[in-house]
Amino acid sequence: MNSEYKSALFLSIKIGYLSSFQKQAANSLVTETLQYFVFFCRPAYSAILVKCLIINVLRFILAIPFFTAFLNITYTARHTWATMAYYSEVHPGIISEAMGHSSITVTETYLKPFKNKKIDEANKIKEEVSIIKNSIPDLEKEEEVLEHEIKERMMKIPNIIDSSVPIGEDDSKNVEIEKFGEPFVPEYEIPYHADIMNRLNGLDKDSAGRTSGNGFYYLMGDIARLSTAMLNYARDYMIDKNFIYCIPPFMIRSDVVSGVMSFEEMDAMMYKIEGEDLFLIGTSEHSMIGRFKGQLLKESELPITMTSYSPCFRKEVGAHGIEERGIYRVHQFEKQEMIVLCKPEESMDWYNKMWKYTVEIFRNMNIPVRTLECCSGDLADLKVKSVDVEAWSPRQKKYFEVGSCSNLGDAQARRLRIRVKGENGNYFAHTLNNTVVAPPRMLIAFLENNLREDGSVAIPEVLRPYMGGKESLQPKK
Repeated sequence: MNSEYKSALFLSIKIGYLSSFQKQAANSLVTETLQYFVFFCRPAYSAILVKCLIINVLRFILAIPFFTAFLNITYTARHTWATMAYYSEVHPGIISEAMGHSSITVTETYLKPFKNKKIDEANKIKEEVSIIKNSIPDLEKEEEVLEHEIKERMMKIPNIIDSSVPIGEDDSKNVEIEKFGEPFVPEYEIPYHADIMNRLNGLDKDSAGRTSGNGFYYLMGDIARLSTAMLNYARDYMIDKNFIYCIPPFMIRSDVVSGVMSFEEMDAMMYKIEGEDLFLIGTSEHSMIGRFKGQLLKESELPITMTSYSPCFRKEVGAHGIEERGIYRVHQFEKQEMIVLCKPEESMDWYNKMWKYTVEIFRNMNIPVRTLECCSGDLADLKVKSVDVEAWSPRQKKYFEVGSCSNLGDAQARRLRIRVKGENGNYFAHTLNNTVVAPPRMLIAFLENNLREDGSVAIPEVLRPYMGGKESLQPKK
């Protein structure tokens, strides 16, 4: 092997290891080398040999195979090199000169067999692509099913409760926190709340049973007015606390329902509208939190504090059932609600503010109350921490639930994709909700605690502007 061949060989090895950004310069150098061998070296096919060596240099580690190729060049080897050179965009003229053929012969000899092989391979690939394409609809359906199954399983994972929550299996293990107002039992008898309402000509359950069935009622006269007065007073109280008043939609879609409550709560509470993806709200909290579904909020907008009025509709499926005679547990009622969206570090502060608002409203109506910390077994799946506000019943000589304040952490925000754009990136907002007042339960507590011995009902000062200045309700003669 002469020195020109050796120089070309080592030059090709050197160029083969150049980095990608040097390829353009390397190609120019290769072209000059090829021209040199075509016009000044023998045998004539040296140019294509060098080009092929450069293309395939990564397949070889040592230079020995290259020397062997140079020393033992056969027709078959030249045929292979020429074919590779053609598909490496070496001009056919150079190949023909190197191989001693015309350009047409080069094309027919080296291109056609290779082309036929590629066509077969292409047809095989097309067939595989067609099979994949036909399987896509089935795979998409399977993906949809699996996605739904994964989401359903994830939705069943409960929230992480706060470390301060007492551990217990059910509501019998809830812990009393504090009493507000002295519970009392008068010397005179406190009738059942439905009887008090009937004496004031304010309740008609029989007619409601005929029109709607069990669990519904008509409020009449001063009792209906008293119920509305409580709601209006609670609304104005919350507005004075800088909460924005809102009347929300009373129906929401299923993706909002599943975003604000667990499946178990959904099955036990929500009424589905037949033939539509709509549910009647069980509380305005559902609609109010859903308002922010899929939103990216500015951190400067927080906290968002809102109070809302709505009717509420509940199936009340479960152990408690519907109260036959009274209005303690019914399918339809009205409620004033409060919600807060805030930064994670502020949620516990808001939690403690919110339940205190409810306590103050009840005390302003002369109703003794207490707060009860819900234990782990009494917490719904999405709740981090919850406290029940219970009113005193002088008739039963015990407290009963009239409202609930809950911190849900980021559980609802994660489900509904309610995010906040902060200085250090996006994060999920914390959501809280609390009952301000909820007639008819508040109405029951009010009547029992403000009933006088003569059967009249005292009207507290805070409600008088909403009752036309009345100071009491008188029983019918």
